[in-house]
Amino acid sequence: MDRLPARPTVLIVPGLRDAVPGHWQTLLAEDLDLAGWPVANVPPMGRENLDCAARIDAIEVVAQAIDGPIVVVAHSGGCVMVAHWAQRTRREVQGAVLATPPDFERPMPDGYPTLAALREGGWLPLPRLPLPFDSLVIASRNDPLASFERTTELARCWNSRLVDMGDVGHLNPASGYGRWPLAQLFIEHFSAAPQGAA
Repeated sequence: MDRLPARPTVLIVPGLRDAVPGHWQTLLAEDLDLAGWPVANVPPMGRENLDCAARIDAIEVVAQAIDGPIVVVAHSGGCVMVAHWAQRTRREVQGAVLATPPDFERPMPDGYPTLAALREGGWLPLPRLPLPFDSLVIASRNDPLASFERTTELARCWNSRLVDMGDVGHLNPASGYGRWPLAQLFIEHFSAAPQGAA
């Protein structure tokens, strides 16, 4: 009897604010674990740590410790981290779900890093080279951290397919999102696809 292919490991890359209780990524990791999926999390780096290179290194360390295929699930600043990481890693990725990437090239609301701080941390300019793996960019039409047009532009540059979620804010607890069941459907989509195929 043929053996079923092993499920890929879901690599969760949180945003600059790290893992947050009640956030859909935190709940997703719990739900996937209960369902028998292998899950790996990029460890917390500290909200004040704006060293982009250190965060990219953290993704690489976790990714290289995983045996077998990977599906990346990133949110907010984690999407930008993944775009930077993709230009340097040699790790094969089966697919990536990139939810509501922020526009770090425009001033953001109070409480978020300034353009000067992001530039000093090595985040700018935003990576615009095509990603070397299949990906979905999840876009919101009323995201306070990025206009829909800018998110669409990033998706085009990254050669990602755009998923228009409508008015979902920043897809975080402040926008009313705890569990986000679509995330697992997107993961299953990449898990079912042959390596390198969408």
